Amino acid sequence: MHRFYAPDIETVNLLPEEEAQHCVRVLRLKEGDQVEVVDGKGHLFLCEIVSANHKNCAVSIVEKTDVAPHWGCRLTVVIAPTKNIDRFEWMLEKSVEMGVDRIIPVLCRYSERKQLKTERLNKILVSAMKQSLKATLPQLDELTPVMDVINSVGKDGQRFIAYCDKEIPRRDLVKEYKKGSDVVIMIGPEGDFSKEEIRAALDAGFVPVTLGKSRLRTETAGVFAVAAVHTINQL
Repeated sequence: MHRFYAPDIETVNLLPEEEAQHCVRVLRLKEGDQVEVVDGKGHLFLCEIVSANHKNCAVSIVEKTDVAPHWGCRLTVVIAPTKNIDRFEWMLEKSVEMGVDRIIPVLCRYSERKQLKTERLNKILVSAMKQSLKATLPQLDELTPVMDVINSVGKDGQRFIAYCDKEIPRRDLVKEYKKGSDVVIMIGPEGDFSKEEIRAALDAGFVPVTLGKSRLRTETAGVFAVAAVHTINQL
């Protein structure tokens, strides 16, 4: 069954314009057809199309189901956007497919990308949420200075900072993460975190970690971290 995203479906029984056009013009669904709608807040709705034209698509709610995230913890990824935006978009897509609650793009001293437009990125998140049959849309923050993140990110659960600098000792993320714990994982830019940024994170209580013996690209590190948390929580 086709799935659509409508954040206000319970108050406005209309699909958003872009979703409505895909439903009516591309898929050629019509009155009487049933579709699934998610609101991005953890709810799945079975709906019936009651009006479909080139301008809008109205539906009536047949059934509502609560769909809780399956990964058993709150997972936040703090990551520096890559110079090649396609790589960052790929990381977002794969992270959402596996399951993540919040993504904070972070601006660091050695960041290659210092500006970020989130409109397209949010569309990628919506698409990945629907494709992977989830009902919760992850929170995507605006690009945030790293020191602001270090000083503000929640202290409940575990907090890790992954970096490549071998002069500052690190532990193994897979061995340090405790199954079921809420977790924040911070990953730096292509040029890595500066020593000052690492020290600030450690002073704030972040645990220094490595993501294995291979040197990973930023976007690969993000996907690895999400996959590692999911794997541990499924053991």
